[in-house]
Amino acid sequence: MTPGRTSPRPTADGTARDYWRTVLTPRMLGLLVLLVAAALVCVRLGAWQLDRASVRGAEEAEAEHAEIVAREPVPVGEVLAPQTSFRAEHLGVPVEVTGEYRADQQVYVPGRSIDGEDAVLVVTALWVTEGPHAGAMMPVLRGWVSPQSVGLDDGGPDDGPVGPVDDAAAAALSVPEGEVTVTGWLKDSELARSGSGPPNVVSSISSAELAGLWGGPSWSGYVVAFTQTPDGRAEVSPAGLRHTPPPGMAEDTGPNIRNLAYALEWVIFGGFALALWVRMLRDEVRVRREDARL
Repeated sequence: MTPGRTSPRPTADGTARDYWRTVLTPRMLGLLVLLVAAALVCVRLGAWQLDRASVRGAEEAEAEHAEIVAREPVPVGEVLAPQTSFRAEHLGVPVEVTGEYRADQQVYVPGRSIDGEDAVLVVTALWVTEGPHAGAMMPVLRGWVSPQSVGLDDGGPDDGPVGPVDDAAAAALSVPEGEVTVTGWLKDSELARSGSGPPNVVSSISSAELAGLWGGPSWSGYVVAFTQTPDGRAEVSPAGLRHTPPPGMAEDTGPNIRNLAYALEWVIFGGFALALWVRMLRDEVRVRREDARL
């Protein structure tokens, strides 16, 4: 060894410090910055695809639901039987039911809003007279009126049932006599909610609660009535009762599978970029150790 000169620092000594020495070289630091940036871009693209998956999933669900509610009505027995579970595919399906209304089995559901107006829903028991389920009871949401029409704008009477306050309201709320064929969309039962008030006022359209009031067997959902005419579906019944809009789609629509797969791919690409840098680091350390004959 030449006097006055020191030995060069070893590039590898077989310990864990070999990795730190290699990481701190300009080449490996530059590659780390580049690949971390690439991984972040991949994660961002994955998040964007995940967002698109939710949006497209909702759009597809809306289009499918619009197609369902526009179908021609079919006999309810072809879709759902009494005392069977209401499933997601039943929501909004147009059906027809033939039976007889019972005027003494009609309730009002206050506290709703339709197209920005305060509304009281009108639900009447329809006892089926045709088909394999004759004798069963189907709750029918026949339409809605303003709270003022039935005296519920001030909470209703302290005792006794509520009812129409004038002739116009009485005509709209009149229950058709005899056998009728009702057309409407299927809707799942609402959760029962406790409350106190007039005997013919309920807090929700609960199939179980209505079956307890009127008897059964009954369906696990109800029919949102519409009036079928040669020109389409009218928003008002022949008696002047305003119909409610069709049921909305289920809230949990799920993501679009294709975009969800793209999001997963981008996350995998990001992980691959980091794994590539780790592999390059190990290869560089191995070469240094070979050069040092370790």
